[in-house]
Amino acid sequence: MAQKRGSTQNQRSPLSRDRVLKAGVALADRNGIGSLTMRKLGDSLGVEAMSLYNHVANKEALLDGMIDLVFEEIDLPDADWKSAMRERGASARGALTRHPWAIGLMESRVSPGPATLRHHDLVIGCLRKAGFSVALAAHAFSALDSYIYGFAMQETALPFDGGDEAQMADLVQGILRGIPEDRYPHLRELTVEHVLRPGYNYGDEFAYGLELILEGLQRDLGAQRKRS
Repeated sequence: MAQKRGSTQNQRSPLSRDRVLKAGVALADRNGIGSLTMRKLGDSLGVEAMSLYNHVANKEALLDGMIDLVFEEIDLPDADWKSAMRERGASARGALTRHPWAIGLMESRVSPGPATLRHHDLVIGCLRKAGFSVALAAHAFSALDSYIYGFAMQETALPFDGGDEAQMADLVQGILRGIPEDRYPHLRELTVEHVLRPGYNYGDEFAYGLELILEGLQRDLGAQRKRS
């Protein structure tokens, strides 16, 4: 029996590739990618695991499709290249905040889906239309994605919610109490005079770093135009 008993909602909604992929994303969002097995995914849908193979060939195909759904969430505005890359960076960070399990998988797929391919093509196309050479577009794409994924990974790994001032202050002050004041003076100075200031949110660092990269790319684009 492919359909498990006890779930009238699942019985009303026929199984499809889209439902399988969305259920996989939801399961990974709740419990992490390590929790994702075909059996657990089948349980969440109210079906036997074998039924899933009618819609995804194997677990790798499932992951390909799930990553494709994440790429669908990332905007690439129709604007000048700098504004587009700025907004795309913020949108990508938002998607990775919602789906932290995807960070290490975004660029590892050997069978990328249509949304993944379209996203990459649009990013490259935006840069090329702005006058970036093929080589400079490659440098830009690599620098931007390394920063976006790296920041998202670091933000996810923090032992506190970057936007919760009280939680962060309690944790940081607890760490400082265990460190001799004269042992690491520069670390203490940065922590006390910057991190513990009212209104500090680690996530605000993202825009500053992204702007540095965009300014550097604009400089290199100008130099390329002069050489041409």
